[in-house]
Amino acid sequence: MEQIYGYARVSSQMQCEDRQLIAMRDFGVQDGNIYLDKQSGKDFERVAYRRLLKKIKPGDTLVIKSIDRLGRNYGEILEQWRVITKEKQAAIVVLDIPLLDTRQKERDLTGTFIADLVLQILSYVAQTERELIRQRQAEGIAAAKARGVKFGRPPMDRPAIFPDVLAAWEQAEISAREAARRLKIDHSTFLSWVK
Repeated sequence: MEQIYGYARVSSQMQCEDRQLIAMRDFGVQDGNIYLDKQSGKDFERVAYRRLLKKIKPGDTLVIKSIDRLGRNYGEILEQWRVITKEKQAAIVVLDIPLLDTRQKERDLTGTFIADLVLQILSYVAQTERELIRQRQAEGIAAAKARGVKFGRPPMDRPAIFPDVLAAWEQAEISAREAARRLKIDHSTFLSWVK
């Protein structure tokens, strides 16, 4: 019996997937057939996605809210599209883009060509946007550093007893762990201060 599956993905545990789930339920995907990953789309090593791929059979349909939920890497999106539509012989429906609906078996050659072309363009745009975000972030960090902005936690002030504890440690009277305990800091912090 042909099944309709849904795949949703958010990039982190903190993000909310409700928008995607509501769209899939509205389409008719049953909750038990929705697979969800809460991790980055940079690759396809995702637990729920892998389980979904094992379940999909010829004639089934995979529903996703938008193409970037499948992934953000141009080559990988195209490869997964090929795996699902050609190897698995299942259909894909991208809810945000009606042109990307492979259920229509009666599509003529022009319709198939347009769907493939749209997929390639959107996959390219998704990857390009990811690279631009990374570039903008790097440029923003460089500009902030040039203005004197410091990133990360401010360095801890060394307690007044640090010189005495350091001297005891250097004379092998106490261990590094004991020195850290006396200073009420982490062992690794003490070692970095010593360097």
